[in-house]
Amino acid sequence: MSIEKIKEKLATINPTTFIFYGLIAWFVVAFLIYPNINIYYEIFFKDGKLSFKAAEKLLSSERAMRSLYNSLILAVSLVFTVNIVGITLVLITEYFDIKGTRILRLGYFTTLIYSGVVLVSGYKFVYGENGFMTKLLVNLFPSFDTTWFHGYWAVLFVMSFAGTSNHVLFLGNAIRKIDFQTVEAAKNMGASTFYILWRIVLPVLKPTIFALTILTFLTGLAATSAPLILGGTEFQTITPVILTFSKSVTSRDLAALLALVLGLATLALLTIMIRFEQKGNFMSVSKVKSELVKQKISNKLGNIAVHMLAYFLFLLYAIPVVLIIIFSFTDAHSIATATLNFNSFSMSNYMNVFSNSSALKPYLVSIVYAATASVTVVVLALMASRILQKFRNKWTVILEYALLIPWMLPSTLIAIGLIVTFNTPRMIIGNSILVGTVWMLFFAYVIVHIPFTLRMVKASFFSLDTNLEDAAKNLGAKSFYTFTKVLLPIILPSTLAVLALNFNGILADYDLTVFLYHPLYQPLGIVIKNSTDAQALSDTKALTLVYSVILMIMSAITLYFVYGRKSRT
Repeated sequence: MSIEKIKEKLATINPTTFIFYGLIAWFVVAFLIYPNINIYYEIFFKDGKLSFKAAEKLLSSERAMRSLYNSLILAVSLVFTVNIVGITLVLITEYFDIKGTRILRLGYFTTLIYSGVVLVSGYKFVYGENGFMTKLLVNLFPSFDTTWFHGYWAVLFVMSFAGTSNHVLFLGNAIRKIDFQTVEAAKNMGASTFYILWRIVLPVLKPTIFALTILTFLTGLAATSAPLILGGTEFQTITPVILTFSKSVTSRDLAALLALVLGLATLALLTIMIRFEQKGNFMSVSKVKSELVKQKISNKLGNIAVHMLAYFLFLLYAIPVVLIIIFSFTDAHSIATATLNFNSFSMSNYMNVFSNSSALKPYLVSIVYAATASVTVVVLALMASRILQKFRNKWTVILEYALLIPWMLPSTLIAIGLIVTFNTPRMIIGNSILVGTVWMLFFAYVIVHIPFTLRMVKASFFSLDTNLEDAAKNLGAKSFYTFTKVLLPIILPSTLAVLALNFNGILADYDLTVFLYHPLYQPLGIVIKNSTDAQALSDTKALTLVYSVILMIMSAITLYFVYGRKSRT
């Protein structure tokens, strides 16, 4: 292209568009590329010379190597336990004809409205040393060990039930798409219920199960909340050790290297998953699919056993949520002693949260972070999606891949990259230091949520009818006017749904927050985790229960508006 044509092309671009393009380019380079390259330099080229000193320190650190081993053990264990529990839940709710399925769903879907540090703190509140269920077991069995709920088995127990959210959403959706004709044909040939399940239904679900297995493994490998709260000193995994190392300047290189190991493992597993999907060829043999009909279990004993299992799992899921809600209305003494007394019930905890500025502060901090980061990431995704829609060249391809970088890296590596990079003045951010400021966590939230937001918003953009834009252009409308008045209103509902999901995810985040939060502005995730410590005051625990209930309500409302309303249309 000649210089004249380039000048002519540039002259047609609105100055506002130039600003948008420049902003996106700066964000990509400053926060997605530079920190992730710099972390390699800081590890292997300290003082400008190639050095493997950090690797030697890592290999000689018994604590670091033990954390790697523990993370691997946890990840492998979760692959089995989460798949077993998750597949069982989906079969109970979607495949078998079980009485009271609607009630069972309420229990099984609780992990969708509370997760992470809120969920782990809830389980500790119920099963911990001073927990309600522990006290109940002690009353039944006086010699029962009150410190039973900690270490590897406690972490595995909590994460096995907490990690089924993806199964409920994605595997449940996949099983509903199974062609009922193949199931009916096998039944007519005399195949038993469990034979059909094993030989026909589960093989069709293999791609989804494999993808969920990879995600489960990665979740176990990068687990933070459960090992930190329940693991104790005997079961420390990678992320809690990275957190400890990152707080000291002398061991920060070890933290960076451990995060890098975690990142490489993530990339390797994602590559394996992509290769598996490319090689796989899964299709229905029927040209006209029929809707799946729930299957009755003909064997009477088998039917009773499945029903008992279904309601036992319901209790395991529902008890923590119910007890959190109940105890949030009790006084500090009842919470500390895990005892229920009718006279102790009141609204004082809720009134305290909304009337006391210090109690309300963590909630407001989290809302401000969640709102500003969610809006920012949606705006960036809208601008990037618009560029990807209008132009298709090597630069837009590079832009798209760059914006997807956080999807390939664990949040731990992203956090350490930001700490290592922006703990000194950098020209790319105006010679400022971000470490120790409120902006650090804000940028981290935006970075982590960019990939998901981009994929969703981009899908909405590419589903638009191009004739709409052409018609507006023929009528003399400028590009910015066309975007704001014609295109944006069409994609706004799906964009707002993504914004709501991001807001929900940021509100009680802990895994990323714990690395980057400002000490004077503690978000909810930090406050909730601190309340699980043995030395935490009873009043603090009472407020935490209120925070947890409010978060669950907000999550439920968000999920209803994002998913529930769609299912009714």
